[in-house]
Amino acid sequence: MNKVIEHLEEVTVRFAGDSGDGMQLIGTQFSDTSGFAGNEVNTFPDYPSEIRAPEGTLYGVSAFQVHFGTKNIHTPGDFVDVLVAMNAASLKVNLPHVREQGLLIINSDGFDDRNLKLTGYTQNPLEDGSLAKYNVFPVDLNKELKKAFIELDVPSKLVQKTRNIFALGITYWLFNRPLEPTVSWINKKFKGKEDIILANVHALQGGWNFAEKNPDFRKQYIIDRSQLESGKYRSITGNQAVALGLVVAATKAHLPLFLGSYPITPATDILHAISGYKKYGVKHLQAEDEIAGIASAIGAAFGGSLAVTTTSGPGLSLKSEAIGLAIMTELPLIIVNVMRAGPSTGLPTKTEQSDLMQAMYGRHGEAPLPVLAAASSADCFDMTLEAARIALKYMTPVMLLSDGYIGQASEPWRIPSIGQLPEIAPHFADDSTTFKPYLRNPETLSRLWAIPGMQGMEHRIGGLEKEDGSGVVSHDPMNHQKMVEIRQRKIDGIANDIPDLEVFGEHEGDLLLLSWGSTYGAAKTAVEHLKAKGHNLSFAHLRYLNPFPKNLGELLHKFDRVVIPELNLGQLKSLIQAKYLKPVIGINKVQGKPFKAVELEEKLSMLISMRDIKKWPASSKIDLPVDL
Repeated sequence: MNKVIEHLEEVTVRFAGDSGDGMQLIGTQFSDTSGFAGNEVNTFPDYPSEIRAPEGTLYGVSAFQVHFGTKNIHTPGDFVDVLVAMNAASLKVNLPHVREQGLLIINSDGFDDRNLKLTGYTQNPLEDGSLAKYNVFPVDLNKELKKAFIELDVPSKLVQKTRNIFALGITYWLFNRPLEPTVSWINKKFKGKEDIILANVHALQGGWNFAEKNPDFRKQYIIDRSQLESGKYRSITGNQAVALGLVVAATKAHLPLFLGSYPITPATDILHAISGYKKYGVKHLQAEDEIAGIASAIGAAFGGSLAVTTTSGPGLSLKSEAIGLAIMTELPLIIVNVMRAGPSTGLPTKTEQSDLMQAMYGRHGEAPLPVLAAASSADCFDMTLEAARIALKYMTPVMLLSDGYIGQASEPWRIPSIGQLPEIAPHFADDSTTFKPYLRNPETLSRLWAIPGMQGMEHRIGGLEKEDGSGVVSHDPMNHQKMVEIRQRKIDGIANDIPDLEVFGEHEGDLLLLSWGSTYGAAKTAVEHLKAKGHNLSFAHLRYLNPFPKNLGELLHKFDRVVIPELNLGQLKSLIQAKYLKPVIGINKVQGKPFKAVELEEKLSMLISMRDIKKWPASSKIDLPVDL
């Protein structure tokens, strides 16, 4: 049988099924294998809040999207080229994301009367012609698995559990992905369980063979290797990158690492990942609650460790008083907030950027701290190192913002040489004759770090105001004002120790797109597309949110219009307008989903077409329609 080979620059594949169908697993395997094959990759896990939602329901659908290609893959993809749907619910929920003439690989066994009724279908979409604008490949997975296992003595119950792996094998053939990485993963994961290994490996090969021999699958797609910078790469999620960054930061600072945290979606993976680094002397505590988590971390900081606590929005609320304690005691502490959709419990498995104001001001009293934000999954590693550097140099807690999207999404990460990374130097007190707990470095305003057991350097620790220099408890009003102002100046001074904001494009002109956090990928892609079409606009991305880079104000005033896309209702926009008195246009989305590049491209095109600023009030807000 002659098969047609077609070369593509990029493809987006989405695996969807019930929350127990293993979509996150095969999506991760497809992503990792695509990276192994030399492609740039960006992923988007999308799963329900319920631990195990009822089978066949629309709100129980779990999906995993993989965007891979030869170059410039910064987002999980705007539209789905190939949808693998395990049942009627997964088709109905995800079909709106599929482009016309996209491929639908559908498990026809998941379209019985029960499944159709649960999803509200009055007719079977596989039979009523409603999918005519797509290329549909119905596959009865149960039937095909029975054929594939007919000569093997494997229990039928175990065979049925490999439906997802069989479907994965079909997609591996479709895009000429190697089987070896997944076979190796199966052998490692199920070591000692030979029957499970046999079933999964056979199902994977069975899916490949089915597509190879099936006349309906007439075309195979080839995505050439990316021209990545030379080096060794691995696929990494933002949460994994944070964990690795913490271990490396502690190594470079020659300090023990302690993580005190309470599990919370979507930050829990950091705690899981850290637990795997015990051989490097890492200590971690899964505390009984959020307050205990940060309190234990503050104690570890007092004891001389690189101390960390991780959380998401609701947990950050509970930690707020203790963060104030760390600010008052001026101890180094890294607080990682993997933001999710709120308020309250909100949408716990969905992404949002709505904790910026909380990070900036969500404490009682004047309690400033540095706030950083990672731009991508891989960037979480670099920004974790930077958070550690600032915390130790300035003796302050530092908040690092990530979110559910980049925390759980993955992309290729070039593994750095540990020896080439800069050392991180803590500043311990070393002279008991001149020691004062709040005697400050005149350049950084940081105090020296004196830990328990350093003779002659005993000092009082706690939340009551300290006297300048001596550190004894003080209720003197003038001393309080002085200490509050010193703590603020210390944080403000960090602006002298961070890089200027870089601009992609002209450094002045009509329109500047300014992004922060996980909006980076969609924003950068949208600008690249528009510039390729001949439009003139500039782009900059903020990683330092408190303090801002020193050149930010001057830069903003060089542009007629500044546009900020945010997964909130305009929090950075409000901060920028208040500080720099520069009107800002906001593009806002609060749907629990990251921006699509096409959404930003559409809104920016509209603004570009209105170059006369009088036609578009610069302080306006552009809300994305709910149906986008």
